[in-house]
Amino acid sequence: MTPSSDKELNGLDNPSFVGEDGSHYYAFPDLTAQSPKEGRGEDHSSKLAYIITDVPPWYLCILLGIQHFLTAMGGLVAIPLILSKELCLQHDLLTQSHLISTIFFVSGICTLLQVFFGVRLPIIQGGTFAFLTPTLAMLSLPKWQCPAWTQNATLVNTSSPEFIEVWQTRMREVQGAIIVASCFQIFVGFSGLIGFLMRFIGPLTIAPTITLVALPLFDSAGDDAGQHWGISFMTIAFIVIFSQYLKDAPVPLPSYQKGKKCHFSKIYLFQIFPVLLGLSLSWLLCYVLTVTDVLPADPAGYGHPARTDTRGDVLSQAPWFRFPYPGQWGVPTVSLAGIFGIIAGVISSMLESLGDYYACARLSGAPPPPKHAINRGIGVEGIGCLLAGAWGTGNGTTSYSENVGALGITKVGSRMVIVAGGCAMLLSGIFGKVGAMFASIPTPVIGGMFLVMFGVITAVGVSNLQYTDMNSSRNIFIFGFSVFAGLTIPNWASKNSGLLETGIIQLDQVIQVLLTTGMFVGGFLGFLLDNTIPGTQEERGLLAWKQSHKEEGDNSQLVSNVYDLPFGIGTKYCTVSWFRYLPACPKRPPGGKRMDEPKAAKQESSIKASSERAPEIGADTRI
Repeated sequence: MTPSSDKELNGLDNPSFVGEDGSHYYAFPDLTAQSPKEGRGEDHSSKLAYIITDVPPWYLCILLGIQHFLTAMGGLVAIPLILSKELCLQHDLLTQSHLISTIFFVSGICTLLQVFFGVRLPIIQGGTFAFLTPTLAMLSLPKWQCPAWTQNATLVNTSSPEFIEVWQTRMREVQGAIIVASCFQIFVGFSGLIGFLMRFIGPLTIAPTITLVALPLFDSAGDDAGQHWGISFMTIAFIVIFSQYLKDAPVPLPSYQKGKKCHFSKIYLFQIFPVLLGLSLSWLLCYVLTVTDVLPADPAGYGHPARTDTRGDVLSQAPWFRFPYPGQWGVPTVSLAGIFGIIAGVISSMLESLGDYYACARLSGAPPPPKHAINRGIGVEGIGCLLAGAWGTGNGTTSYSENVGALGITKVGSRMVIVAGGCAMLLSGIFGKVGAMFASIPTPVIGGMFLVMFGVITAVGVSNLQYTDMNSSRNIFIFGFSVFAGLTIPNWASKNSGLLETGIIQLDQVIQVLLTTGMFVGGFLGFLLDNTIPGTQEERGLLAWKQSHKEEGDNSQLVSNVYDLPFGIGTKYCTVSWFRYLPACPKRPPGGKRMDEPKAAKQESSIKASSERAPEIGADTRI
């Protein structure tokens, strides 16, 4: 096989290949044939290998899905481990593995719900750090402080009814607070309230919100990477080399094609699997250094967390098969002190997800999400929090910014890849050994990956400023002040929590959570200043932002192909007239086209041509 000149035609990093029989090795849709940006000297490296509606071959979907799963692994594993101390479980590794398996399982369910019925973008759902602060605050109350004997490993009998009751009562209290608070998020989403607020949100609100999703995480990323900087830098080097320097280097791999039997085909392996390859190689090297005792066996020695056997007890004790179920820790209990704190975490989580939706749409080749899709996305995330509370993960659910960053690095925005990732989470939650094995990824490897991913997310947030007039002192002030305040105020609030006490525990928790969440502080200030400081629509970037989004819609596919409900719901089936009045459904008059559908003939013809070129499920994407 030889490279086709289609790379110049389709503008993709991962070019098509044409065999001797003229068939394409990869048949990607032509995204630039009618692009309004054509001729502007735009770098082709910004194009995607697979856009949101593309369906890669099944084995690529599985591997890419596992890559997304591994990308989210750090956050998914970290949350139960952080909670374990406050739940009195620091000496019960087996129960910790059960919590990890449970959060895997629920994250898989929530991911599939979000992709099929929520915002319908290729975005992983998982536990959120926004819930950790109020949860830890609630468990730090005198009523829930762990008994002294649970801190001594020699006194803890993990199978005794007394010990089980100690940690399960705390877990049930957390579950109840999350379940009640999730109802607030469900209301905000499905009532259309979040979609109504979108008319006041522009680039100067989105930019600091997305930027501050990643910037405050430098501390945790540095802590993880600093466990062994050599391993972390090696992981970073692998990911950077694969994703940037070798992305256009084809790798000949054996394949089978009807009529050609077994032969070698060129695959751009480094472009689509940089994170998976980087993690795997670093993990393998850590294993070699562990079995050869190069890494210190002493827990106090520098680099010990880089060993692959630091959590070996989890792998040996975890059952092969365990099916998590709702109420597995008992019937949840409810207290007002927990509810108000978790609601503050819900608000922060919604703002984070809102920024993630726009970043994910841009990185996956999708049009910006319309109001009905945003309403559904936030509502389904509320349902996800409800499920997480019912199953007992000790946490809620949100969109994972790490995986948005992975889209930018791999340039694979296919929705089916995330479906495969969600299925991988489900299986890992059911097969305890698999979840325990993934939980053994060394901390420095995770830290190195975070340094790369969070950098990409930060850059995506800043890129929204391209629509605004950054020669305007107004815009410079709004963005600069919002970002700096989003870093400064949370840092001060976390160090001076005593000065924020009002005497009302519930109010103290709300204030503490909101002021220590950078994305909330920066996003709120950006929203407030952008809507109160005088400025023209053009200066604020609203005109260019809307026009650019319109062009992005021309370059990908019709908004309805991406964001409408699946399986013909509302179009072929259940086409009742009152559907158009629901905030979570597209505005479509009876028997007519979408009310928010572009009407220009040129746009319709462009979209029609694009949709004809886009591969369908089951289409021939042979290798």
